[in-house]
Amino acid sequence: MPASRRRRVILDTDAKNEADDQFAIVHALMSSTLDVRGLIAAHFGDRRSEHSMADSRAEIDLLLGLTGQAGQVVVADGAAAGITDESSPRDSPGARLIIEESKLATADDKLYVAFLGPLTDMASAILLDPAIVGRDVVVIWIGGVGHGGVETSPGIEFNLSNDIAAANVVFDSGITVWQVPSDVYSQVSVSYAELEEKIGGTSELADYLIRQMVEWNAAHHPEPIESRSLGDSPAIALMLYPRGGQFRTVPAPRFGREGHYLPGSGHPIRVVEAVDVRFLLEDMFAKIRRFGRQQKLSGL
Repeated sequence: MPASRRRRVILDTDAKNEADDQFAIVHALMSSTLDVRGLIAAHFGDRRSEHSMADSRAEIDLLLGLTGQAGQVVVADGAAAGITDESSPRDSPGARLIIEESKLATADDKLYVAFLGPLTDMASAILLDPAIVGRDVVVIWIGGVGHGGVETSPGIEFNLSNDIAAANVVFDSGITVWQVPSDVYSQVSVSYAELEEKIGGTSELADYLIRQMVEWNAAHHPEPIESRSLGDSPAIALMLYPRGGQFRTVPAPRFGREGHYLPGSGHPIRVVEAVDVRFLLEDMFAKIRRFGRQQKLSGL
């Protein structure tokens, strides 16, 4: 794909937090219209690990090995924890990568930065270099509840909970934001049977994606379950096919301690109210199957 026909993207991912980031990362890496300028390892708090960012980094490296792209994609460590307050950045190679790539963005060649976890590294980039807000950068965030107050599980939405201060910095800043809230991202569900029939046995990578999902569910869900929402994947679908999303423009809110919305800066943000799930899943399955065929043809 000619460079002029590719979207420049960065993925900031808490890759070892659950079992869905892996699918999103692989989908992005296998999409010829996406120029993945870097993968940033994000923290996911300390409830599941005392070294969550390092765990994310290890998972990213594992996936790059399974896709045959080790050493071919920039990988940077993000912050190891959330920011302490709304004026104190956590400097990191990940935040610096966002800043440097943003300087290359133009109106005809925007930089898309997709956050599959907390907004720590974006908030830090803004605090370190406030001029980034005026550049041609689109922040896509998987996080927060629906703007009608819709939540799919009790308690604060997980990605938001890992850095509320960072979310407030980003939403207050005026930078372009596309928010994919929980009532939308939770609808991208796949079953074990579907995964086995669509991609099972096609490659070591595909089998790992399925296995790690089954193992995660077994470890963290006491009730019987044979499916999972690929909640991070809408970020990839929106970068591949923005018209596949249904958007509503709302004034940027702030977030309270319990994750609820409060009056904010009022800068316009775009809230995603639906995504083309058929396109998302079928495109991802097709690319993973094609990867497996190519591996077999090359004798790997």
